[in-house]
Amino acid sequence: MELRDIEIFLTLAEELHFGRTAKRLHVSTARVSQALKKQERQIGAPLFERSSRHVALTPIGKQLFENLLPPYRELHEAFTRAASAARGKVDVLRMGVIGPAVDRYRALLEEFAIIRPNCQVRLRHVNFSDPFGLLRAGAVDVQLLWLPVSEPDLMVGPIILTEQIVLGVGASHRLASRESISLEDLGDEVVMGGAKPDYWREGLVPTRTPSGRFIEIGPSVTNYADMIPIIVSGEAVSPGFTHDARVMPVPGMTYVPIHDAPLAQWALVWCTAAENDLTRDLIRAAQHIGPSV
Repeated sequence: MELRDIEIFLTLAEELHFGRTAKRLHVSTARVSQALKKQERQIGAPLFERSSRHVALTPIGKQLFENLLPPYRELHEAFTRAASAARGKVDVLRMGVIGPAVDRYRALLEEFAIIRPNCQVRLRHVNFSDPFGLLRAGAVDVQLLWLPVSEPDLMVGPIILTEQIVLGVGASHRLASRESISLEDLGDEVVMGGAKPDYWREGLVPTRTPSGRFIEIGPSVTNYADMIPIIVSGEAVSPGFTHDARVMPVPGMTYVPIHDAPLAQWALVWCTAAENDLTRDLIRAAQHIGPSV
């Protein structure tokens, strides 16, 4: 089967109209019909149910479409990347991130650089108070966010990292000398807020302890820099992540593991309607490396 015939089949499967397919590919309707008949002879079964008013994929046609589309996209993207490299063009992927821990996504970026050597990744800071705003505004192509993320217009991709949740406290805080604490201990503390929406914040900061006691939510912050003086002064505590504790040592502040907290999971998130070749390659890179701990 020639590449052009494959392109005709895939386009017809999307358009379900011979005239629109011909117009989109700048060929005649006779050429579309000719390619389809050739394909059906090779396969030995109809790929479309068609009448003067109706065109629809048969079950075999649907299976062929689903099998052909991914490799066709990869082939098209390979030629696009080669042409861009020949012109010296550098693609740009904008990635939203939270916090200072580059180790979270270093392996991902290294793998992506192998797949897309001519693509520059530009990191953009995302605030806790509006974790999806940059995505929806088109200011970033993809984000790395802790789960859960449950938004009808957003897709959640591969998990990049799992890590333990820790509690950031002042150095003189009563819990600072403990080897670990329980989620139940948060019932005696004021915990920082600010992350929205509520269900996303509760993935890190629950509203109740395991026994059902309310956890008091105190000062609201939108970024790590605002958190530090509040924690150091003892005004409030804040759950955080192991990687932050490693890369952000702060005088007057310490991190205590929360031994019964579920592991935090970080995943790639993007707008369904804005998915493009770059995000697909980043997703493929994530699938190659798998989640790290």
